Amino acid sequence: MTSTSESWRVVCQDPGDGSGDVIVELPSELLQQLGWGLGDELTVEAEEKNICLKLKQRAEGPSS
Repeated sequence: MTSTSESWRVVCQDPGDGSGDVIVELPSELLQQLGWGLGDELTVEAEEKNICLKLKQRAEGPSS
């Protein structure tokens, strides 16, 4: 299986609440490509000069 890596550059925004947190808006094109959506939980891994976001395992909801 071949894996390709694609980079996206986004701007971190200060929420202005003094928490030291940042807001990162991910482009809708990226979210669509990855199949990510509102409410998905991500893990954050700091690398040398990059931050890597990965989708946490989704919990299966009750079947209808």
